[in-house]
Amino acid sequence: MVTPDSVKEGIRAGLECAHLEIMGDGQHFEAVIVSCKFEGKSRVQRHQLVYAALGDRMRQEIHALSMRTLTPAEWGEGS
Repeated sequence: MVTPDSVKEGIRAGLECAHLEIMGDGQHFEAVIVSCKFEGKSRVQRHQLVYAALGDRMRQEIHALSMRTLTPAEWGEGS
C-alpha cells in the first residue's frame, strides 16, 4: 500500500523541496509542495514537475493527488 511517507520520498527524490507535506489514505493524497523550481512556472507546469518526480507511480499506484504548489516566496506570504 502507498503511504504518505512513500509519496513524500518519491517527490523529494525527484524535486528539490523547501517544504513538503503529504496527507492521505493510501489511494487519495493531498500535498503542499514548496519548491524554488516552481519559480516562473504556471500551475500546470508545476504539477507536471511533481508528476515527473513520481514517474510511473502516478499512473500505477497513486489514484489521486491534490496539490498546492508554491514558490518559497508564495509560501512565506501565506504563512
